[in-house]
Amino acid sequence: MKSPLLAKANAMRDEVLRVALKNKAGHIAPSLSSVDILVALYYGVLACDPKNPQWADRDRVVFSKAHGCYALYAILADIGMLPQKEWENFYTSESTLLGCMERRAEYGLEASCGSLGHGLPMAVGIAYGAKLQKKSYQTYCVIGDGEFQEGSVWEAILFAVKHKMDNLTIIVDHNRLQAMDHIRNVLDRDEKELVRRLKGFGLSPLICPGHDVQEIAECIRTVQKDSSPIPRAIIAETVKGFGLKCMENVPKFHFRIPSDDELAMGKSYG
Repeated sequence: MKSPLLAKANAMRDEVLRVALKNKAGHIAPSLSSVDILVALYYGVLACDPKNPQWADRDRVVFSKAHGCYALYAILADIGMLPQKEWENFYTSESTLLGCMERRAEYGLEASCGSLGHGLPMAVGIAYGAKLQKKSYQTYCVIGDGEFQEGSVWEAILFAVKHKMDNLTIIVDHNRLQAMDHIRNVLDRDEKELVRRLKGFGLSPLICPGHDVQEIAECIRTVQKDSSPIPRAIIAETVKGFGLKCMENVPKFHFRIPSDDELAMGKSYG
């Protein structure tokens, strides 16, 4: 029997594919790799009120890899925080939702992050503000592994560690692909280098399977129980394009829309 979270993740993956293919929106692959992470957050962990998106004590989610925001749109529409009509017509002239997410606080979209490397610094600022105001809400930043090529990311981590920001959780969508190629071909780093770097900057990352939504939710709860005065970090091991056999781990599908023949290869879930 499927768990409720797994059933929801599969439903949201179906929804991403349905709307993106209907509206001919690219960036399907980077959206599919983060579905389970976002489902774990919104249906398993977050303190939020869909009827009051700007509730002062809500947990904040900064989705830094904003080109892969389709899963976030689908989820916010599903919980009633974002109008269904906006999502249904996303990427068309009938909607205000863009291919790279822009801040719409009334819809639960906390930050504009189209330029990669900006999301984590903003999340750090939000979490630091909460510390100064003695607020208890948590800030989560979902960041792509390719973004770690940006110096702003490392500066933000240094600041967060220095200021003991244990109210910040960094979740890395570690799909090992960026826009045009495998990350190892761009920076020539091995599979364990990201973990070593994060540890070198003062974090203690927990590695978890990125497409086991129940396990992701449990990992988030586990790191939050840690009493260490540092930001929490989770590396979710994901597959870019997860769910479509033609698209999984294939660099050319970063923005490309699959053909009918490619779609006929089927799904790898459900």
